[in-house]
Amino acid sequence: MAETKELSKEVRDKIVDLHKAGMAYKSIAKQLSEKVKTAGAVIRKITVNLPRSGASCEISPHGVSMIIRTVRNQPRTTREDLVNDLGTAGTIVTKKTIGNTLRREGLKSCSALKVPLLKRAHVQARLKFANQHLNDSEENWAKVLWSNETKKIEHFGINSTRHVWRRRNDAYDPKNTVPMETLRFGCVFLLREQDNRTASKGRRTGPCTIKSPSLIENGSWM
Repeated sequence: MAETKELSKEVRDKIVDLHKAGMAYKSIAKQLSEKVKTAGAVIRKITVNLPRSGASCEISPHGVSMIIRTVRNQPRTTREDLVNDLGTAGTIVTKKTIGNTLRREGLKSCSALKVPLLKRAHVQARLKFANQHLNDSEENWAKVLWSNETKKIEHFGINSTRHVWRRRNDAYDPKNTVPMETLRFGCVFLLREQDNRTASKGRRTGPCTIKSPSLIENGSWM
């Protein structure tokens, strides 16, 4: 490897003085018999970058890394949660600032995709149900109302977080989805029979029987 020639302090000072006098790189290099790249390298070493125009960033790089790490681990984190986290650390920002910062990092607020959450127990329960009702008549199946026939059955509550912060093409990441299952059996089915309605309190763990056909017809059970 060829040895590099270091410029003397006098030559470097002359380059700087000529630059401050308003001369261009090429003119300085031609006058001192040096390369243009050499003159430019010397000038860049003594040039101090001035602050950029516009307002300074409200969130430090460390704060940006913190919120990105939080959103990556928990995509359903809300902007209000991130505002509170930064406020605890001493940085006061608004939710709009949080949203702008996340979008600059390539993260967008999207609706979480609904995907089936089928565990082994769900598959076995469905298989058992199918075998038990394999020979049922069409009249019996006509009495069944499936949960996918209505949007009024809520499992996670109407106030649950339905948006996630994710990058492009990450829609099917398990962290960015919500299960479609309302009960552990998969779909909920409601049998239409006899006269009265049977109601249960708390979280349902099995099929719910509605005994009055009129309640099904007019939708008063919803």
